[in-house]
Amino acid sequence: MLLVCDCMPADGPAYFTDALADLALDGREGTVHSLPDDGLPTLSNVDAVVLTGSTAGVYESDERPWLDDARLLARDLVARELPTLGVCFGHQLVNDALGGTVEAGDQRRGIADVDLGDDPLFEGVSGRIPMVHGDYVVAPGDRMVTVASADYYDHLATRHEDAPVWTVQYHPEFTAALLDRIADDFGWPDDDADRDFGDVTADRTVENFVAAAGLD
Repeated sequence: MLLVCDCMPADGPAYFTDALADLALDGREGTVHSLPDDGLPTLSNVDAVVLTGSTAGVYESDERPWLDDARLLARDLVARELPTLGVCFGHQLVNDALGGTVEAGDQRRGIADVDLGDDPLFEGVSGRIPMVHGDYVVAPGDRMVTVASADYYDHLATRHEDAPVWTVQYHPEFTAALLDRIADDFGWPDDDADRDFGDVTADRTVENFVAAAGLD
């Protein structure tokens, strides 16, 4: 079973998680579990996990106590060697939970040109990636290796040295269909290059993860 762990607090836009869950669970056995609302999930029957994006910051534990559970979950997933994909906030969460450093920085909106490493997660994924974030992994967690970067972001994606755990800052679920909602909520550049999703194939990231987890 594929578990999508929704990391979006109640005051955040639900369509982030909905779009990622639809992409990940398409025709597959699985479920969505809200970390902010329901606490730690049961992993006994889980074969793989996706950690979603969020408007929360990993450094907001005083205001969002559920983040402590989220860190426990991330460490447990690595210890169990349970296939895991962290997306945006999920990328930051895993690295933070393993002793890395996440810092707030400039807001980034638009399609970025990135350098994807030689990793099965990126099979068929073009180097034009949709980005919406203001927090950055500035030092990866213990045994997390950088597998993608951009000119403005050294640690855009990471992978654990031994466990089947990957994390990406970008949003594989973002498509042209969501662009108006994203622009309303977060802003988006007006130039044509940032609005042309014709060669954006970031959604392949999820399919590649599912295949790597043996759920395809």
